Amino acid sequence: MPAAPTPDALASDSLTSALSAFDSTRIPLDGRRHAAVVIAILDDDAGNPVMPLTRRPSRLRAHPGQFALPGGGIDPGETPEEAALRELHEELGLRETSDSIVGRLDDYVTRSGYVMSPFVVRSTATIDTLRPSPDEVDVLFAVTENELDAEPRFVDIPESDKPVIQWPFRGHLIHAPTAAVVYQFREVALHHRHTRIDGLEQPVFAWR
Repeated sequence: MPAAPTPDALASDSLTSALSAFDSTRIPLDGRRHAAVVIAILDDDAGNPVMPLTRRPSRLRAHPGQFALPGGGIDPGETPEEAALRELHEELGLRETSDSIVGRLDDYVTRSGYVMSPFVVRSTATIDTLRPSPDEVDVLFAVTENELDAEPRFVDIPESDKPVIQWPFRGHLIHAPTAAVVYQFREVALHHRHTRIDGLEQPVFAWR
C-alpha cells in the first residue's frame, strides 16, 4: 500500500519546511528559452487545500486544449520569480508577492526548447476568488490532495531511453512537463522524498 502523505503537508509551514530541505536543480539555458510555472496551493470554501490546474482553450495556437499549470515565458529583464507571479496574475487573477513563494522545484527541459522553472506558492486566497482569463483558460480545476497523490504511470517508448510519465487526473492522462512537475511536488511536499525528474520523458507528439 502506498505511504500516506505527511499530515497537513499542504499547510504553509509544512510546505515551507519541506521545500527548504529540498535542493532544487538549476539547468543552464544553453540557447534554450526560459519559462516559469507555478504550483499554487489555496484553500477551497471548506478550508481544504487545492491546486489550480487549467485546461487551455482549443482555439490557441500553442498547446490547444492541454492541461497546464499557470506559467509562461520570462520577459527580458524579468527574474523567473517575477515571471511566475506575473503569469499567476494574468492567467488566474491572483496577485501575490515574493513572500508567498515557499520554494522551488527542479528545472525541466522541454522538447520544445524551453527550460521550465517551477515555483511553489502558498496563498491565503481561496480558489473561488480566482478570476481566470478567458484568453488563456477554458476550464479551471481545483485539484485535491488525494488527486495530487495519485500514482503516476511510467511508459517505455522506443524513441527514448527515458520513460514517459502519465499523471492520471479525472479520466485523463496528463503528460510532462506538467505531469513531471506535479509528480515532483507530490514526492517532495507530500512524502518528503527528494525525487528527481530529469529522467522523465514527454510523449512523442510533444516533440514537435
